[in-house]
Amino acid sequence: MIAYDLCCERDHSFEAWFKDAATFERQAKRKLLNCAICGSPKVKRALSAPAIAGTRSQNTAAVPAKAYATHPDASKMAALMEQLGELRKQVEANADNVGEKFAEEARKIHYGEVEKRSIYGEASDKEAAALVEEGVEFARIPWVRRSDS
Repeated sequence: MIAYDLCCERDHSFEAWFKDAATFERQAKRKLLNCAICGSPKVKRALSAPAIAGTRSQNTAAVPAKAYATHPDASKMAALMEQLGELRKQVEANADNVGEKFAEEARKIHYGEVEKRSIYGEASDKEAAALVEEGVEFARIPWVRRSDS
């Protein structure tokens, strides 16, 4: 798996994982990539900092919680988290939770083995990559904790 920093025409930055560079290129060419923030289909690779090997403590330095609260985009991040919470409520209200059988159920729907319906659940990176390779349409969304939990 490879992680790429991506950005859209509105300069939203986000990260996405791909099986390999060829998978990214194939999806980009077929215009299958959308901005994770605004949904824009005009997505390109952004400049990325290279990964530098080091000790675990060097690579996992803790960022003080105060840094997040004083970040200039903190209110935007809070609004985004609220929107993701609302998205979760909508998904849970309008789709069937198939849990760890997501990839299996998505294939059955894709190949017409079962009636088409909205589902959600869990898929590993390997399962998600296999679904992409098969042309099964799905979206991975950040699943934020419910505010009532």
